[in-house]
Amino acid sequence: MSVETRILILALRGRDAEVMQTLLRKQGVDCLICASLDEVAEELVLGAGAVIVTEESLGSVHSPLVAWLEGQPAWSDFPFILLATKRVGRRPPAAQELLERMGNVVVLERPIHGETLASAVKSGLRGRSRQYETRRLLSELMSAEGLLTQANAGLEAGIAQRTIELSNANNRLTEEILERESAQAALAQSQKMEAVGQLTGGIAHDFNNLLTAIYGNLELILGRTQEPRTAKLAGYAREAAERAAKLTHQLLAFSRSQRLDLRPTDLNALVLGMSDLLVRTIGHQLVIDMRPDCAAPWAMADKNQLELAILNLAINARDAMGEHGRLEIATRLDVSDDPALGAGRYAVVSVEDTGTGIPPALLSKVFDPFFTTKPVGKGTGLGLSQVFGIAQQSSGTVTIESVEGRGTRIEIRLPAAEAQTERPTSIELEPSMTVGGRPKVLVIDDDEGVRRYVVEGLQALGYDVAAAAAGVDGLSQLETRPPDLLIVDYAMPGMNGVEVIREARRRRPELPVVLATGFADMAAVESVLSPDQILRKPFRLAELETAARVALTAVPPVREPLPLAPDVMRETTP
Repeated sequence: MSVETRILILALRGRDAEVMQTLLRKQGVDCLICASLDEVAEELVLGAGAVIVTEESLGSVHSPLVAWLEGQPAWSDFPFILLATKRVGRRPPAAQELLERMGNVVVLERPIHGETLASAVKSGLRGRSRQYETRRLLSELMSAEGLLTQANAGLEAGIAQRTIELSNANNRLTEEILERESAQAALAQSQKMEAVGQLTGGIAHDFNNLLTAIYGNLELILGRTQEPRTAKLAGYAREAAERAAKLTHQLLAFSRSQRLDLRPTDLNALVLGMSDLLVRTIGHQLVIDMRPDCAAPWAMADKNQLELAILNLAINARDAMGEHGRLEIATRLDVSDDPALGAGRYAVVSVEDTGTGIPPALLSKVFDPFFTTKPVGKGTGLGLSQVFGIAQQSSGTVTIESVEGRGTRIEIRLPAAEAQTERPTSIELEPSMTVGGRPKVLVIDDDEGVRRYVVEGLQALGYDVAAAAAGVDGLSQLETRPPDLLIVDYAMPGMNGVEVIREARRRRPELPVVLATGFADMAAVESVLSPDQILRKPFRLAELETAARVALTAVPPVREPLPLAPDVMRETTP
């Protein structure tokens, strides 16, 4: 056994020491009998776990034992077990003072039972063992500190040798560190916004399912009712559903990460359609002045991304103006012959505020990612860089003018497009295809409301429709009732829509398909399917009919092989 776990015994009268030694050795404890306090002090230098001392063996407060106690390291609080004699009155002052100097003392009054003594000894050893563990940890820390000190000394020596040579570089590095800290703080904020975007995208499917069922059934009611008041009330409800769908679509712009879908876009309609969202975003205290151009400019743009860009500019303007101010959003057509901008016709959206303005020295940095003049937590530094990126991807540009104390005007310049004729918002519920009989359509959607609406809408349009609530159930109908067209939801338990399409095409490569989805980020799906094969929720009956007709008349080629996923036939989960 280690000397650090032995028990020192000091009992100067009778056979007490031998009796205690015999008792403790039976308990597996190593013991050493000492003849005096001086011998105890000498043995403590070598190491021990605890000391048992009888009261009558206590000596002078000036003994070597007291010197050893006062010299203990910080981690040590050596345990003593004092066997006291029952007495009347106080102990002698010298004995009392020595006990106080000893500190960690357990007093047991004699006569005592052997088990009581053994228990006290083991308790003292456990406490001493924890002190040894503390000593070990402190030693390791000191050793690590020593190594770190040596490493730091070497590093400082190296830095000192190169101070003159690297002084200018060190100054630049300091500036970069400060910028990096600012960028990290901005990145943390952007990650929070990304989490919000992911949450928004996650709930989009269910919410768009609800809107699809609501809006679609209202269309069916409007197509069948002859009662004016019912039609009027249904029309009000449809307008509300349209606003809800538009608001959801605008919110989903925060979570989109797919390539831009550039199409001719009516800038006047887009700007005016954002009025409600802008009021809710920047508040009612600020005046919002919409100035659509009478020339009705159209631009080649991704509508959702352009809305996001305008919303970012409006939020920046709100932060610059505070509680009071005026925000002007205008559109116009412009012809440019400036080589820097690119010659040609441009459709322009300008956002102007009456805020604090931007210092001239910062104007060249405002479109840099993570650059922001707002306090930490008040901005990500990504808003204007997103605006710039959206304009660049649209083959356009962004310009900025600002005067401190007067405000800022930012213009998004996009390639002009020819005005388009809007599709009619309603359709006649009559069979759309009669040549060759009624086309058979298989609808797979786990949402009962959406599934019922699609089935009834297609039946009203003249299709022979079957439905299934899950991918496995739908695939089983490919053999028993071969369809001419497959319409399948994307997000479903068990097999998702892409997995269903892969398995369906493995069995019937020529089968036309339409994938319905309410998600915003569908880049992975669009790499497999063409845009004509994707029907975004919430959709109107006219859009459903168009998607079905296009799919039945011209099946787009598959963009990549569609191998069957290994787990494609797993069981559907509820």
